[in-house]
Amino acid sequence: MAVRFRLRSGDSLVVATHNQGKLREFRDLFDPLGIGVASSGELGVSEPEETGVTFEENARLKAVATAAATDRLAIADDSGLAVEALGGAPGIHSARWAGLPRDFYRAMGRVENELQAAGAVTPEQRRAKFVCMLCLANPEGAVQFFEGTVPGHLVWPARGAKGFGYDPIFVPDGYDVTFGEMDPDRKHAISHRARAFAAFRAAVFDGGS
Repeated sequence: MAVRFRLRSGDSLVVATHNQGKLREFRDLFDPLGIGVASSGELGVSEPEETGVTFEENARLKAVATAAATDRLAIADDSGLAVEALGGAPGIHSARWAGLPRDFYRAMGRVENELQAAGAVTPEQRRAKFVCMLCLANPEGAVQFFEGTVPGHLVWPARGAKGFGYDPIFVPDGYDVTFGEMDPDRKHAISHRARAFAAFRAAVFDGGS
């Protein structure tokens, strides 16, 4: 069931992630609001199997499972890179392309190999977007969704080590540097997660709009 949540400074929630890079971004976003953040990894909560076929379904699976396991309000995101020339791949499988243990340089190499195989060599042929779907859930299973996207194109070789995941090959529209080369504050202002968070803040945080 969908509901409308309200949060204010002094509240806390659990971020459904074991990814330290993602957790850092969430803390950077929530800290100015005075909202405390713990991660499911820090609390020893296992990550559920992501069996959904959309970003929304997987975000819901993670948020609902974490809220139920911790008996606390939980937020999850499902995010990924959607490449036009690859039919939207890797999409919801973005993390899986990195394998176990996670190796995103291998994943970025796979993206590049498939782009080369598709004959995608110009920036126009290498269009892509990052997608972030946030889901906020309570222990009873009520949810609310927030989406953010940022368009751009892919470059090779990878550039920069300030981000994580596919950041070093993604150049957002209007910029000539990759997310991996951007300072965190600059990236957070325009990223797909920041845009989804802005929708969250406007809808959920008292005084956030």
